[in-house]
Amino acid sequence: MSSDFFTSDQNPDPSFVFDFVAYDDLDPDEDGDFDDTGRRWSTWLSVEPLCRGPEPRPDWVVTSQAAIDTDLGVLKTGKEADAHLLERAVPGSDALGEAVVMVAKRYRGEEHRSFHRSAAYTEGRRTRNSRDTRALAKGTAYGRSVAAGQWARAEWDALVRCHGLGLPVPYPVQIDGTEILMEWISVDGPDGVPETAPRLAQTRPGPELLADYFAQLREVLVTLTEQGLVHGDLSPYNVLAAGERLVVIDLPQMVDLVANPTGADFLLRDCTNVCTWFRQRGLDPAVADEHALFGELMTVAF
Repeated sequence: MSSDFFTSDQNPDPSFVFDFVAYDDLDPDEDGDFDDTGRRWSTWLSVEPLCRGPEPRPDWVVTSQAAIDTDLGVLKTGKEADAHLLERAVPGSDALGEAVVMVAKRYRGEEHRSFHRSAAYTEGRRTRNSRDTRALAKGTAYGRSVAAGQWARAEWDALVRCHGLGLPVPYPVQIDGTEILMEWISVDGPDGVPETAPRLAQTRPGPELLADYFAQLREVLVTLTEQGLVHGDLSPYNVLAAGERLVVIDLPQMVDLVANPTGADFLLRDCTNVCTWFRQRGLDPAVADEHALFGELMTVAF
């Protein structure tokens, strides 16, 4: 071996020494997902192309086959799904496109009794086959697993469609079964470390920002209604305030305004939830009038 690799005392030259960590031993847990340290190989290439986010993709999306997913813990728990923070990164790199923190929303399966979502949301939706329809109606274990997959797919489709319309929603990275990976909407915390953006309900905006926030949500409602869509559960708790920008989240219950018999009722409820909160925060009642807003939306819908 060349003496260039050694110092005069036959020790390796420090410039040729580096730390090495083997990552080919990521043994999955009993669910086949993460090992006991909360890691797994990136699932980006294991899903079908149509299960990956729409192009053009943001520069921060990590597509490397060498990337590792690390579960960073629960962000929020819900009755139908839990949201986790997940880091996808090429080991040893924090460069753009090689390391990113995302939200992993995981819908619960057959171990849970039922879904909180009202059956009214699914009016007009179709299942894959008659077996799935019967299982859903009977509430069997298989039916609950079908429901979990349906809600995940419904949210994925809604995210992709809304992103294509230019609406402020998290960028959908990928869907794998009942897990959706999406953009983490964050803000800089007091110490400069990113943290999850607060829900609109947690904010106390001044008069000017309050009016701007209302204008942003009104524009979202107008765009959705023009496309014949209704969020179905829009409220200050399903909107994140990322500084001066609002981002709408929680979309699995989105319904067709016409095909769903209660579509107009859901739209009026969305208008009421939004306008009530803004009036309570001091916005002019003449501006935050749910009936006027609903009438305007129904006009652009037909």
